[in-house]
Amino acid sequence: MHIPPMIRKSMSTRVPATHSQAMDQDQRLRWLRERDDVALEPLWAQADAVRRATVGDAVHLRGLIEVGNVCVRACTYCGISVHNHKVGRYRMTRDDILDCARRAVTLGFGTAVLQGGEDPGLSRELISDCIRAIKAETPLAVTLSLGERARGDLEAWHAAGADRYLLRFETSNRELFARIHPPPPGRRASVDRIQLLRDLAAMGYQAGSGVMVGIPGQTYTDLARDLEVFAELDLDMIGIGPWIPHPETPMVRDLAESAAPGEQARNDAMDTLKMVALARLAVPDANLPATTALATLDKDQGRELALTRGANVIMPNLTPPKYRALYELYPDKACVNETAEECDGCLRGRVARIGRVIGVGHGTARKNSRREVAGSRSRGVDCDDDANCDGCEPTEKSRRTMEQPWTAK
Repeated sequence: MHIPPMIRKSMSTRVPATHSQAMDQDQRLRWLRERDDVALEPLWAQADAVRRATVGDAVHLRGLIEVGNVCVRACTYCGISVHNHKVGRYRMTRDDILDCARRAVTLGFGTAVLQGGEDPGLSRELISDCIRAIKAETPLAVTLSLGERARGDLEAWHAAGADRYLLRFETSNRELFARIHPPPPGRRASVDRIQLLRDLAAMGYQAGSGVMVGIPGQTYTDLARDLEVFAELDLDMIGIGPWIPHPETPMVRDLAESAAPGEQARNDAMDTLKMVALARLAVPDANLPATTALATLDKDQGRELALTRGANVIMPNLTPPKYRALYELYPDKACVNETAEECDGCLRGRVARIGRVIGVGHGTARKNSRREVAGSRSRGVDCDDDANCDGCEPTEKSRRTMEQPWTAK
């Protein structure tokens, strides 16, 4: 089994998982500014040790279904924003979405992630219907990533059975956020995404977020503050990727807004991996994906490096090939020409080569497992988690569920 030298070195370093000791902002800034590979080895090792101690060696697979690329937003870097008049637009049907969800089960995934642009055409009724059907036909958890939606939509989708909602706040620097995310037509100001994440958690969602690394004008102090926000929100999932602008967007044509020399965060693999590692230390029991954007920067070993530096989730793409190339958030996206089966096989091989195993079940963040168990016990009932959460040993019922082959209804 061949393991690239950089990954082998990270795997061979073992340190105590002292994840209970919080890192202060000065320490975070020192790591963020560090550019020496050897000097960074203790950070990689600590993040990997904390990952192993908190979420284990399992890598959970979440099947990504890119349900549509119609979007009303004018984000200045994104390939599916209204700025891009060259992309062909699509919106998947209910049957398309359900076919992808069934394939997720066939491939052994625990979660279906419905991701799309901020599109009124992805209506409350359509998404609710898809969620109910997925829940009725499959054992999958359902994650939504559909942008800033009305509270009524979010409540209806959770009532229909959605488990998680992903909404990246991208940067905690409000001025920078406003520059790259203009409000949609008819709205005078952008939604406070950090407050919306709190609202999602209060509704009962497992809330996920994340940031881009290397936005022009983004400083290392901004990134350190982002890490602080991750910890304050106690996020269930944190996605971190490099800023990769699409060529058909205004931000590519105007990159003058950058920070002072030495303080501008870089949109490279090193700075992105530092944020992945520091996010693991900031929120030890969160789920952290090895993102497709990072794999786009480093197709040879980007995902493997992330998995050995704090990450524990991969999101194979289930989107039908006829749509996948149209969901081009950024150019040269990894895996865009692979079928779902090819993508799955490739990723499983990458996981095996670094000595990790594929996770079973939903892969719920342990904080939620503990909340569910505590809630059940406070009501005087036993925990009976069919999904086999990580918060306790599986019950006899969940063992039977996992051992039975799934068949479509």
